[in-house]
Amino acid sequence: MNVITESCSIGEVEISIETGKLAKQANSVVIRCGETAVLVTAVSSREPKDLPFLPLTVEYREYNAAAGKIPGGYFKREGRLTDQETLTCRFIDRPIRPLFPKSYRNDTQIIGTVLSHDKVHEPDVLAITGASAALIISEAPWAGPIAGVRVARVQGKFVAFPSWEQMKIADILLVVAVSRDAIVMVEGGAEQASEADMIDALMFAKEAAAPLIALQDRLHAHAGKPKRAHVEPTVDQAFRTAVMTAAEADLSQAFAIVGKHERRAAIEVVIKGVTDKFLAEYPTRASEIAAALSKLEKKIVRGRVLREGKRIDGRGTRDIRPIYIEAHPLPRPHGSALFQRGETQAIVTTTLGTEHDAQRLDTIRGDITRTFLLHYNFAPFCTGEAKPLRGQSRREIGHGALAERALRYVLPAHEKFPYTLRIVSETLESNGSSSMAAVCGGCLSLMDAGVPIKAPVAGIAMGLMQEGREIAILSDILGDEDHLGDMDFKVTGTKTGITALQMDIKVEGLTREILTSALEQAREGRLHILGKMLEVLPEPRADISKYAPRIVTVQVKVDKIRDIIGPGGKTIRAIIEQTGCMINVEDSGRVSIASDDPARIAKAKAIIEGLTAEAEVGATYHGVVKRIVDFGAFVEILPGTDGLIHISELEDRRVERVTDVVQEGDEVVVKVLNVDQTGKIRLSRRAAFGVDPSEVQNLRG
Repeated sequence: MNVITESCSIGEVEISIETGKLAKQANSVVIRCGETAVLVTAVSSREPKDLPFLPLTVEYREYNAAAGKIPGGYFKREGRLTDQETLTCRFIDRPIRPLFPKSYRNDTQIIGTVLSHDKVHEPDVLAITGASAALIISEAPWAGPIAGVRVARVQGKFVAFPSWEQMKIADILLVVAVSRDAIVMVEGGAEQASEADMIDALMFAKEAAAPLIALQDRLHAHAGKPKRAHVEPTVDQAFRTAVMTAAEADLSQAFAIVGKHERRAAIEVVIKGVTDKFLAEYPTRASEIAAALSKLEKKIVRGRVLREGKRIDGRGTRDIRPIYIEAHPLPRPHGSALFQRGETQAIVTTTLGTEHDAQRLDTIRGDITRTFLLHYNFAPFCTGEAKPLRGQSRREIGHGALAERALRYVLPAHEKFPYTLRIVSETLESNGSSSMAAVCGGCLSLMDAGVPIKAPVAGIAMGLMQEGREIAILSDILGDEDHLGDMDFKVTGTKTGITALQMDIKVEGLTREILTSALEQAREGRLHILGKMLEVLPEPRADISKYAPRIVTVQVKVDKIRDIIGPGGKTIRAIIEQTGCMINVEDSGRVSIASDDPARIAKAKAIIEGLTAEAEVGATYHGVVKRIVDFGAFVEILPGTDGLIHISELEDRRVERVTDVVQEGDEVVVKVLNVDQTGKIRLSRRAAFGVDPSEVQNLRG
């Protein structure tokens, strides 16, 4: 067994990559950081398939066994991919896919499997580098390496590969994929960080990735297999030019049509006409014709942008499409908004729920409770297509995660606003930037629902086209501009700063100056959109919807929790049955009481306060005589809490027998004279004579 291991240090962490020990029938590596280990395999078939695209699949699994856990549920095994696993698949796929040869058609599969997780070092970002290393040592032609780095700013200092605890308190948190010379992917969020701070974070990530690139170079030198020969098909330039010339005038005219569907219909007519014409003479050259027309589309769109500053729909590079907004278009959802920008439209709802509605996840990181959820839906009709509905795609999960991250940083603290929040964004029309419509609509729906957010958030999708020294940055890109551009990036934020950032970069050589210009133009567009939003809804509603549950919280001492729960949950079940409220008791002593009826909440609160109250010296209580003895009477002033009225404290006069004054079951008003160290309570009836009734507490429920 020829085991090869290479390692490097980045800041305070050490990362190693090993090959030659596990899964040797594949191209495999094990990447480690601390006691976290991820096995990543890469397999690529020897023969290509007759497909018009690269058949690349990426899978990633986090099995509970890696953290020494047994999964919950009846079957006690992992089910379908979690959102976290799906998002990691996207993290891996996005930076590696563009580095395969354009014509490579061999079945290729990357599988990342978490073998060990120490609950300190996150495996997802390690899997990005692991995938690169597995491809680097494989026979597959691939223009890597790349490296994945997570960057956090903790207490003003940037940290590479932060711990789980550091991630929780970071005010900037990014996952960055870096090639030998450039940043190729960014995904992350921040607590309203400035553009300059985000660029500093990106530059830090690029520097931190360098040792991982060098590590993979050493690994390739010792364990790399000879690369499979792959020759790009020879292009018949004369034939390509003939096809492009035949189509150029009509296709340019078609691309000048503003409306998406009208434009696409005209483009299809031109493409079909030219294709049919050349197929009649060259019936075996369909793929060459398609490639020539695709290249012509790119040439027309990019040429107009770079040399004329004119875009497909006639806008300038900085222009934002017309915006239409409705606040509260739907009567029953707790909050709703209709947001439209150009031909992209989303209707977004916010629902306020209780603790019982929170999502509880069984993960290798432990049991996680999520009280904020954002679900993004993209039905086929939004692009005028007819397709079967097959559940959420990876794209939908990714867009939803981006929008959720964008809004998460402005939500009120759960302690102050103890609701579970769910946003659902239904894309109704799409021509680019539907995820940003989810952000803008989501923010407006939160405000419409009366959620006291810290600041309104808007989002914008940006693009970049570059040929040599010619560079154009595009605000609010269309779908075609996304497809034909060199970089698409989405920026969300408040008036103050950025809350989420996503970048996919297809070209190298983006300098700090270019990134600065791009983010500044994004800020300009974001503020324009934000201004339009605030014209419709300047601030959150003063109150929540009448259809939303009301939640009141009570803080009790931890040792009083048992009094609320009761033996076997008997007491809390009785309170729920008696009041009709939903009640949740946390280990911290925080009790949430929820109902749509304020009177029911008040009743439940009174019962809980009574169960957990402690006798206060000098306070006056309404009590019931429970037991008579020769020297006095025992009175219940709180649920399960009795005190003694000595016979001398029953009246202002001498009392011969206790029963001359009170009987068992009598209701009396008493004052607490003393509570000794053992908890015994001394009461007085006569000391309560003449007390204002408003000062008498009745906490017995």
